[in-house]
Amino acid sequence: MRIIVVYKDQTDYARSVSDFLRDFERQTGHTLEIIDPDAPDGVSFCETYGIVEYPTIIAISDSGVMQNIWRGLPLPTISEVSYYV
Repeated sequence: MRIIVVYKDQTDYARSVSDFLRDFERQTGHTLEIIDPDAPDGVSFCETYGIVEYPTIIAISDSGVMQNIWRGLPLPTISEVSYYV
């Protein structure tokens, strides 16, 4: 299972996302994958899963099937996301 956070740095919501990532790692011991939607691999990833709003947190099975997606603010709770770790 992969959990990916798609967001742009240097935005008004970037602080909320970085706090969430730090707290998630501290509470669960797991690090979430981060993708920049402006990077070449990020563009194709966003097109594949239809991501157009940031920040987005997406849980994907090992076979690439989307399990859950959280779009925009407010961010989901750590317990909601940690279910997919």
